[in-house]
Amino acid sequence: MVKATTNDIWVFGDLRNRHLLDLSLKVVAKAAGLAGKTGDRVVMFSLSPAGTDLLTVSEDEACAIQGTFEEEAIARGANVIYLFENERFSTPTPHLFADALAPVFKKQCPRLVLFPLTDFGRDLAARTAAAARAGLIADCLALRPGEDGSVVGLCPAWGGEILAEITYAPGHGTGFATVQPHGESGEKDTMRSGQIKREVLTDIPEAKGIRLVSSRPVPTTADDIESAHTVVVGGAGLGSMENFGQVRQLAAAVTGQVAATRPPVLNHWIAEDRLIGQTGKTVSPNLLISIGTSGAVQYTAGIMASGTIVAINRDPAAPIFRLADIGVIADAPTFLPMLISRIRQAVMRRLADDICTDMPVQLKKSSFGEKIRTLREAQGWSQEQLAETTGQTPEFIAGVESGDISPPVAFFLRLSGAYGVDPGTFLREEEKERFRDQRTQAYVNRTRNYSYETLTSGAEHDHLRAFMVTIEPHHDHKPVAYKHEGEEFIFVMEGEMEFTLGSRVHTLKKGESIHFHSNTPHKLKSLSAEMTRCLVILYTI
Repeated sequence: MVKATTNDIWVFGDLRNRHLLDLSLKVVAKAAGLAGKTGDRVVMFSLSPAGTDLLTVSEDEACAIQGTFEEEAIARGANVIYLFENERFSTPTPHLFADALAPVFKKQCPRLVLFPLTDFGRDLAARTAAAARAGLIADCLALRPGEDGSVVGLCPAWGGEILAEITYAPGHGTGFATVQPHGESGEKDTMRSGQIKREVLTDIPEAKGIRLVSSRPVPTTADDIESAHTVVVGGAGLGSMENFGQVRQLAAAVTGQVAATRPPVLNHWIAEDRLIGQTGKTVSPNLLISIGTSGAVQYTAGIMASGTIVAINRDPAAPIFRLADIGVIADAPTFLPMLISRIRQAVMRRLADDICTDMPVQLKKSSFGEKIRTLREAQGWSQEQLAETTGQTPEFIAGVESGDISPPVAFFLRLSGAYGVDPGTFLREEEKERFRDQRTQAYVNRTRNYSYETLTSGAEHDHLRAFMVTIEPHHDHKPVAYKHEGEEFIFVMEGEMEFTLGSRVHTLKKGESIHFHSNTPHKLKSLSAEMTRCLVILYTI
């Protein structure tokens, strides 16, 4: 004979951190929605060490809510807060909590016990349901009243293609379920009142064969998709690992985080910790770009809290378009390269505005440096890698990012090349004209100098020019007062030369060469007892 149950719906409150508590409160809101239709009472229960100040209670162990999470739980629809205490609860583990709760559920006989759909919630729900010899409905998106007073769980099936309706057998006693927290936040009613009840649990059996070795919070990192402001999600529609690589490129271009639905994870295109959905992580970015995803409920359950959703799919009937704010009907592998290119051009254009406009110096330096740091980190570059690519030092890059150094235009142009963007695609005509004027003046300056012999006559407007440079024996090369944005190549034809590039000194003998960025400070000196002659090739922007 199955014992009759009370008209209570219990919800587990996970107090380990703020994020997990918020998920529990959302399940409370779903339970309150169900209880409004069934006439049940909602009870939120938690386990904590004895003597903590989580609650404010009176001598009769019950009073109006006066705490923090308790107020929120009541406002979301809880009628009663149960706080179960034991010193051993200071180290939360599913097996310990399950052993402690099994006698409680046997005594209280609630109609339903709901757990947030998290790793801890799944484990705890399975253990407590097994201990109570009760049924467990897993991965519910929602709960609704069924016929004859039953409760029906709506659960994704067949890869999310359908919602299966699952209920408990007649006379089942207490029913257990894990519930997806998202999709309903509930209305907060701060005027509601409720009760807090505190109970010390004793005689909890010692766990055999299970011992906690160590425990520490997982730190929030820059690549945490759950806290990212921008997330780019790839799905099965991309078709291959190579095409999925474009998702990573797009994520880097928009300085966002890359994520995926279940098929790319199963195909090993991406690590499982990047999975979004009912069995993965839940995200709430300001911008979410969903590429090649059909829009199955198992996936969309994890993106419901997103701000703007952009969907790219070649199937105009894909369910994802019903959720998206912006929809693009296109073949992703064909469309993404064009989108990435345009985004990169826009990024470079904004950087050009920062470095070229007449905004206040401190504001410009600060804005530019922060954008450079964000761009570098999104590409996965270290300061050393960016320094090598742009012909600078790591200290220079650090100075730019901190705002202590205002970089020359040459740095910006070389950065464009490293980023894979031709400056000609985003520079304005007046900016291009300024570079052409610099190139022409540079040619004139060099050809006027006695030590330069032009090998490309009439090339003052060309990007590529050649000179023959002659240096007197044991003399420094007479410098030309000119710096340009571009690259330079020197080949020693005769003699021996000391070449100083920045703070590094190189010795070049006949037949040897060096290639460098022209805006890096450099000077030449003859080490020979005879004339030193070298071929100089310049490429200017």
